[in-house]
Amino acid sequence: MLIPGKPHKTGVCAGTSQQERELLRDLARKAEQELIGVQMASMDELTLLPNRHGFIALAKLGLEACMQLERPATLLFFNLDEFKRINYLYGRAEGDNALKTYADVLRIGFRESDVIGRLEGATFVALLTGSCGVDITAIRARLEEMLDERNATAHRSYDIRFSIGQIEYDPVDHDSVEALLVEAETVLGR
Repeated sequence: MLIPGKPHKTGVCAGTSQQERELLRDLARKAEQELIGVQMASMDELTLLPNRHGFIALAKLGLEACMQLERPATLLFFNLDEFKRINYLYGRAEGDNALKTYADVLRIGFRESDVIGRLEGATFVALLTGSCGVDITAIRARLEEMLDERNATAHRSYDIRFSIGQIEYDPVDHDSVEALLVEAETVLGR
């Protein structure tokens, strides 16, 4: 107990030396670097969306929550149309710009509770938690409207267009996120 005017003993933590403080700072920096490394391993560097690994991890959590709450989920998958042609005719940097633009549109076009990711190349996915039987026509129209605005202001010699598909999550048919992705890739014709 502290009594005013009476000296008190300091504990081990109160009297840490400069060397101990520097060691603790070094440990904190290393932990932060490890955390950044794990985060970067789960993120697509170009689009800043979760990559396949990151998407699967986040989608597992989303599906677990849907199962616990007995809520549906829908997986949407997207492919940029003529992406190889954009890369071939306009160069890889322009292809990268198309991917970044589309990633931004997806990020804006969906709810925070939805899990969005870039699987590879020009293939993107979105897991809509708590949703079933989504109106794919309305989603397409909303995303196309956002892309039209970006296409008009970018003054490119091409427009970014996409294909879209959907799979309703069924815990009987899809025992994992990976099973959903396999079905989506089958539908995409891969």
